[in-house]
Amino acid sequence: MLIIPMTQLSGNPTHVLHGGCSCGVYNVGLFRYVITLVEEAKKSFRVAVCFTWKKKMAAKQEVEKGNSKIQEPLLVQENQGESQIQSNNGGLKMVLLSTFVAVCGSFEFGSCAGFSSPAQYGIMDELGLSYSQYSVFGSILSVGAMIGAISSGWIADYIGRKGAMRIASMVCIAGWMTVYLSFGSVSLDSGRFLLGYGIGVLSYVVPVFIAEITPKNQRGTLATANQLFIVTGLFVAFVVGASVTWRTLALTGILPCMVLLLGLLFIPESPRWLARAGYEREFKAELQKLRGIDADISEEEAEIQEYIVTHKLLPKVGIMDLLDRQNICPIIVGVGLMVFQQFGGYNGIVFYANQIFESAGVPPNLGSILYSFLQVIVTLLGANLIDRLGRRPLLMVNTVSACGLLLGCLLTGTSFFLKIEIVKQAHQLVPDLVPILAVTGIMVHIGFYSVGLGPIPWVIMSEIFPLHVKAIGGSVVTLANWFGAWAVSYTFNFLMNWSSHGTFFGYAFVCAAAVVFIIMEVPETKGRTLEEIQASMKG
Repeated sequence: MLIIPMTQLSGNPTHVLHGGCSCGVYNVGLFRYVITLVEEAKKSFRVAVCFTWKKKMAAKQEVEKGNSKIQEPLLVQENQGESQIQSNNGGLKMVLLSTFVAVCGSFEFGSCAGFSSPAQYGIMDELGLSYSQYSVFGSILSVGAMIGAISSGWIADYIGRKGAMRIASMVCIAGWMTVYLSFGSVSLDSGRFLLGYGIGVLSYVVPVFIAEITPKNQRGTLATANQLFIVTGLFVAFVVGASVTWRTLALTGILPCMVLLLGLLFIPESPRWLARAGYEREFKAELQKLRGIDADISEEEAEIQEYIVTHKLLPKVGIMDLLDRQNICPIIVGVGLMVFQQFGGYNGIVFYANQIFESAGVPPNLGSILYSFLQVIVTLLGANLIDRLGRRPLLMVNTVSACGLLLGCLLTGTSFFLKIEIVKQAHQLVPDLVPILAVTGIMVHIGFYSVGLGPIPWVIMSEIFPLHVKAIGGSVVTLANWFGAWAVSYTFNFLMNWSSHGTFFGYAFVCAAAVVFIIMEVPETKGRTLEEIQASMKG
């Protein structure tokens, strides 16, 4: 606001205010007052324009120079000057409620992934499906997820985070109903494809929504809820599937979608999305809900607005720009980690766990429940270890010789090899050793996967890409992940029929190669700036 001293007016100020002067004096004084206002306004406007232009040019130069404070990914930015957001009890309750509603989508993800294992023999017997047909059914989930992941960013930006979760939930409900009413492979595969598309969207929008609504000092803790609810959904699917038919199990998959749809009516939209979309009034109102009625949101509001301005200044990146020298190293690390994550055999075990345990002579339902419960426990422990030990040491634990995935695959492969030898030679080999080795191998594999190669590649992916490359680079890495999931889930049955022990020895070879890749290419990212991370990758 411009403040003009009353002494700048001609005539007595009191007369001017109270009309105690002649009309001519009043008009002259008023005219001079208006002229002064205009001159002051012009001067202030010139200063503001100059300041804004200099600020934008400085920001643009920082972007071109690769300043880490501007280009660091949003989820891991650790600026020293960033304000600490404090929520009162009312705001914290809303954040927790919003997070709970969102992770119902993560629970749905686990339910969809865990459906195919307990339902396998029921579907094959009732509908007369062959192993190859059921392989298509199991793997087509990943095909739908690939398409969902590709379109998820556009959907979430166009109709909002809540809108994207709402659409994904409705698609999943349609998928479950199609599976439930199926009497042939075509309708069964169509329903499974819809489920894949739905969880493909949810896999992107849920962690983004949680990160955007959560204060920085609580973001790390609440972000782990996404992975925790995925494995919890998987565990519940195995437990319920052990005692109900596959059609009833399909109906239970609708429940988390219904909770999500209902909960979306009571939680706010992401303030960051509202600000980017230009809904200024709604942006402030929703941010106030998330931080509490009495909370001071001025600093966080300014930070969000500054981020949006900076984001608009960042250069546009195309798919070919990923092949540039400064971008190719993050792409190699991100895609490489996803390749080793998937081709270590995890999705084959998840999708067909009952078949693995039955082949090894273990009660299939018991084995699946035990390993999925272990996955929940290890995920809880891994969430606390990631920031204490750093990302790279945990990855090494998962792939080093005699530990982790390599050991798990070797134990499982050995159990199947011994089973063949027992059948062939019928000598003193102890038959009870086969199921013990199989269960131990699967437990070791799943346990080390859940604490390292499962969640950590996603964390590293969010840290190695500059902000202006993050969207397209993350899409490429996510696509590679889902393609690997499809390839493993589709080929697993064929490989097991070809050679059960050869399958797991092949996965063990991939895990051994992962050790070399991690030693040679993967940097430690904890506590380092973007320049330090990229410099270490160029190395």
